[in-house]
Amino acid sequence: MMKSGSLHAGKPVWLLTALLATAFCIRRAAPPALSPAISSAAEHALTGFASWYGDDFQGKPTSSREIYDMYAMTAAHKSLPFETRVRVVNLDNAKSTVVRINDRGPFIEGRIIDLSLAAARAIDMVGMGTAPVRLEILSDSPAPAEPEYRVQVGSFLREESARELETRLKNEFGPASPETFTLEGRSFYRVRLRAADRNAATLLSRRLAEAGFPAFVVEKRR
Repeated sequence: MMKSGSLHAGKPVWLLTALLATAFCIRRAAPPALSPAISSAAEHALTGFASWYGDDFQGKPTSSREIYDMYAMTAAHKSLPFETRVRVVNLDNAKSTVVRINDRGPFIEGRIIDLSLAAARAIDMVGMGTAPVRLEILSDSPAPAEPEYRVQVGSFLREESARELETRLKNEFGPASPETFTLEGRSFYRVRLRAADRNAATLLSRRLAEAGFPAFVVEKRR
């Protein structure tokens, strides 16, 4: 009887041990695999408000010492390395564009990027001034630099003269970009127009010459 009683008394203990072991195995099971839809780009995404800057800074040096051109696809960011390429998505309308970081800012709480006029136009936020955006970092290291082409039309000692020429040119030949540079301690103001490539720059310089504006092509490394 004692032996039989011992067997019956041990059965609940054996069942409890088995249940605990099963529960332990469940807790140690491997977690499900992450969805392949989660990409490394998403890990670098940032959200906040974008603003833009234009005329007041046109032709002036940026924090990278590159001359600011509001018609180029560039932007200012507080900390991303210069030359980093970033996709900016307007969360109000889903429009997006890619910019290159060449300046520092914006220095207003809640804003995470300051776009050039051209970039702001690309995502339809010029009128509003600001927009909620998502940033996707496309490259942390500089991409191989490609040359940009300008057509220089004039160089002046007086900024007013450069502005007058800019006004005369923009209706027929497109936006001009007065740039400031220093030579032997003196400041000069040169007027240049953007071109998509070398051929376009050559054609533009010919059109300007035919209209009475001596011009020449300038290759600019970014």
